[in-house]
Amino acid sequence: MWRDGGFEDDIGGGRFGQDTTGLSGFAGAAKVGCMNKDATVTPRRKGKAMNLGEVRAFIEALARANPSPESELDYHDAFTLLVAVVLSAQATDAGVNKATARLFAVADTPAAMAALGAEGIAPHIRTIGLWQGKAKNVAALSQTVLDQHEGQVPHDRTALEALPGVGRKTANVVLNVAFGEATMAVDTHVFRLGNRTGLAPGATVRTVENGLVKRIPADLLREAHHLLILHGRYVCKARKAECWRCVAAEWCKFPDKTLAPQGKPPKPG
Repeated sequence: MWRDGGFEDDIGGGRFGQDTTGLSGFAGAAKVGCMNKDATVTPRRKGKAMNLGEVRAFIEALARANPSPESELDYHDAFTLLVAVVLSAQATDAGVNKATARLFAVADTPAAMAALGAEGIAPHIRTIGLWQGKAKNVAALSQTVLDQHEGQVPHDRTALEALPGVGRKTANVVLNVAFGEATMAVDTHVFRLGNRTGLAPGATVRTVENGLVKRIPADLLREAHHLLILHGRYVCKARKAECWRCVAAEWCKFPDKTLAPQGKPPKPG
C-alpha cells in the first residue's frame, strides 16, 4: 500500500502522465503543491552525505526493525497494483483502498475496466482527489494494456511510462512490487530522507533516486524502497522528525535531531 500523495504521476503537474512529487516539509511547500521530476527544491535543513558504510548501517537498522516491509495499497495482481498507484496521487492510501474496494468489486481486469470507461469508473472513486482525471487515465491505460500488451501489465519501464497517467515513480513501484526489480521510487518522503539524513542528498527527484540506487548496497535496495517510505511516513516526518524513535539515528547526519517530548507536569491538586 502507499499513501500521503506518494505518487503524483498523473494529475498534479497540469497534464496527464507528468511525473510530480509533493513538497511537504521543504522550503516553498506552501507555494508549490507538486514538483516535476527535474524540479529543484532546497530543503530547509539537510545533513551532509553519509559514507557508504553508514548508508549500509542505516538501511540495515531499518530492516532489522521492519524485516518484512510491504506496500500499504490493497491490490491482488500487477494490474490492480498499477491502478491503485495511479489513483494514489495526492490521496491517502486509506482513501484509495476504500475507493478500490468498490472499484475492484466490479472491475479488476483491464477488459472489465476498459468496458466501464471513465464514466463508469468515476462513481467508484469520487471520494478521492482528482477523481475525474484519474478515471480518464485508468480507463485509457486499461485500453492500452489490452490493445498493446495482450491484457498484461508490461514488465518494461519504457512501456509502463508510455501508459496514460504513469510516470517514473509509478513505473518504479510496479517494477519493484509486482516484478521484483530493485528500483527506487522517490516520493516526497524518500526525497526528504535522502536529503535530511544524508543518504543521497540532491536537489531533484531524479538526482536523489540515482544517488540512492548507487549508494544503497544491491542486496538491500529492493526492500529499501519500502523501508524509506515507511520510515519517512511514520518516524522521520515532514513537520517534525521523531528522532528519539529512530533506530538508525546513530548514522543519520541531520544536524537538528529532536529530543523526546517531556511529559506534561501534573496538574496542581
